[in-house]
Amino acid sequence: MRYYFAEHQAAYRRLGRGGMTQWNELFGESWTFDDFPNRAFLESVLDRLPASGEVLEYGCGTGPAACFLAARGFRVDAVDLIPEAIALARRFARQRGVSVNFSVQDMCAMPAGSKQYDVILDSYCLQSIVTDPDRASVLTAVRKRLKPNGHYILSTAMYDPARVYDDNFRYDATTGICYERTTAPADDAVQLDNTWYLPHRRHLRPDALRAELERAGLRVISQHGGNVISVVAFPPEAHQ
Repeated sequence: MRYYFAEHQAAYRRLGRGGMTQWNELFGESWTFDDFPNRAFLESVLDRLPASGEVLEYGCGTGPAACFLAARGFRVDAVDLIPEAIALARRFARQRGVSVNFSVQDMCAMPAGSKQYDVILDSYCLQSIVTDPDRASVLTAVRKRLKPNGHYILSTAMYDPARVYDDNFRYDATTGICYERTTAPADDAVQLDNTWYLPHRRHLRPDALRAELERAGLRVISQHGGNVISVVAFPPEAHQ
């Protein structure tokens, strides 16, 4: 089982049992399904996007952003690796009368495909994709699936000097990787000072994130925020 699966499966099971609608509610935050964390940013960039364009959202969770875009006329495919999340997303979309093509898919193992999109959206997924190979796989999939003038819209948690990592976590300032202590060797585990850890989050500084996107063949057009960053990027040949 990959490092990013167990935590997210457990979270969405708790979310469903507790009658909640999205991830942030698990941590006592007061967001609602229709008032989700990156809604304001999406609203601010809507005028850049083609009306009724094709959208792929990966790591969609229970689908608030996907439903938001579908309600505004976009044709949305949305994927998440957790079946429980997709089951909830389909229910919430039906309740709102919007059409979204939801499916279970691990973006780190995205199969080859020819469909390209006007918009690819990441709503706080990338920070949970930690290792270099996994992040490269995701960003390669993004690059290959963007139309020549497509937009990659990314919101992600970043390095925050005020963030406290407790004794079960270890932060590597060189790589931006936060590791979580584990009790025994497992898939993706690493041993640091005779203790086993699993990759948990990747909290980069803004310049490191920009460099990573550029190495993946994306051109960053705008980047806003501090400990949470929102980015709009294009393929390099776009908008010449």
